[in-house]
Amino acid sequence: MLDDRVLVCAADGPPVRADRDALDLIGEAWGSGAEWVAVPVERFHEDFFELRTGVAGEITQKFVNYRLGLAVVGDVSRFTDASSALRAWVAESNRGRHLWFVSDLAELAARRAAGG
Repeated sequence: MLDDRVLVCAADGPPVRADRDALDLIGEAWGSGAEWVAVPVERFHEDFFELRTGVAGEITQKFVNYRLGLAVVGDVSRFTDASSALRAWVAESNRGRHLWFVSDLAELAARRAAGG
């Protein structure tokens, strides 16, 4: 199970569309002492999954700058099936330590427990 160092966001919260939305989540994470923020895929605007928009880069860079991990939780296959660039970025992100795309919270907990 996840520990208290992960801020788990509800699926029905405000959309994450720009860096200011990321800053709101970062502020909430800092206030709770979290090291990771788990955001359901439904919360991200579709622009996040279109790399040419730059939205994903802006959002993830904010998390890196504040030394927080970001987990995108849920099925992103409809986006990765449509974009080989996104598919490659997801795979590369999952090899790193700051941004993970996980199917559910159990996978996130397992990766964190393994030292991710």
